[in-house]
Amino acid sequence: MKEIFTIAYKQAYLNGYSKGLNPRQQFERIVSNEAFAIGFNSGRSDYERMNGSISNGIPHRIVTDEILEDYLLAGLLGLTVEMSGYTYFQIDLIEQWYQSGIEKYNPDQNNCLFEILEKNGILLS
Repeated sequence: MKEIFTIAYKQAYLNGYSKGLNPRQQFERIVSNEAFAIGFNSGRSDYERMNGSISNGIPHRIVTDEILEDYLLAGLLGLTVEMSGYTYFQIDLIEQWYQSGIEKYNPDQNNCLFEILEKNGILLS
């Protein structure tokens, strides 16, 4: 049985995953480590799920899970959003997340939240 719960395996996996998520990052050599390869493939799969196939080119703006969560939150709060600089593939995905937030939009909850934010000096436009 492979020791997939060792620290070395986890580090190699995460190293490969992070390289797979960033298509612009250059690295010197192909690592012949199984954990790195599995991590790289997983990271590349996540990248392509959010940004489209690398064979279609690398977009100027990269979508990450954090960016999608920001658009979901914007939809929950009923905020307008800017989507310039994204590809059509990315815009379609962003719209799905934003729409999901809009479906859960509750103006009464948002008024309370906006009041709390304003009391703390945070203004939303």
